[in-house]
Amino acid sequence: MPYKRHVRTIWISDIHLGFPGCSADHLLHFIREMRCETLYLVGDIVDFWYLKKKRYWPQSHTNVVRSLLGKAKHDTRVVFVPGNHDEVMRQYCGMTIGNIEVINEVVHETVDGRRFLIMHGDQFDAAVISSPLLGLIGSKLYDNLLRLNRLVNWVRTKMGKDYWSLAAFLKHRVKNAVKFISNFEQAVVREARANKVDGLICGHIHRPEIAMDDGVIYLNCGDWVESCTALVENYDGSIDLIRASDVQEIMKTLPAARPMQEVEVRAA
Repeated sequence: MPYKRHVRTIWISDIHLGFPGCSADHLLHFIREMRCETLYLVGDIVDFWYLKKKRYWPQSHTNVVRSLLGKAKHDTRVVFVPGNHDEVMRQYCGMTIGNIEVINEVVHETVDGRRFLIMHGDQFDAAVISSPLLGLIGSKLYDNLLRLNRLVNWVRTKMGKDYWSLAAFLKHRVKNAVKFISNFEQAVVREARANKVDGLICGHIHRPEIAMDDGVIYLNCGDWVESCTALVENYDGSIDLIRASDVQEIMKTLPAARPMQEVEVRAA
């Protein structure tokens, strides 16, 4: 059996099981290779929005659910913080289902004593709050973009090139998208300050990042549709943002994981 990479905590969000764009196979490999004391599922784990429109549930998605339940049953505390695509689960806040705790928001304390509020992040999405219809329209456009993205990557695979995210590329270059991301991050930082915590961990916008804003740490898990990323807390309290593709490198370079970006997040 391959060596299992051990960390103290893992955060993953926006898996979107039940949606064709979900990278279930990459996630399954990640789940099987990694070990942690606590695993946070930071919303949009199951895409009920898409499932209402069309039934889609391949075996790989069932395998992911089984692996998560297996971790919860044996050696890992699993906490599920529902998002807007699986908001139906918010009515079960406070319950434990299949050894998985359902909590709408929770504060995590790192080994070095810092406190992080964990929320999915749709609470900061003005479009979703003010108009559910706009949120659904945006979801439809996003679905179409991801269908195009699969076609682009089918061609790239035939040409022997690596995976490339069209959606992520456009997010970084479209002015309104960049402005939305900036406003979202500022709203998250304000919420962290209001709750007197060291930072806030979320997902929702499918853009992985670790950033510091005047002493407040903004951490976004990313997703398992476009970026295939996760946040991990090491046993010294440091937090890294890693890609699924980094897992094989992690196995080769133990004990230190390769961070996705160089950002210092230790306590001062």
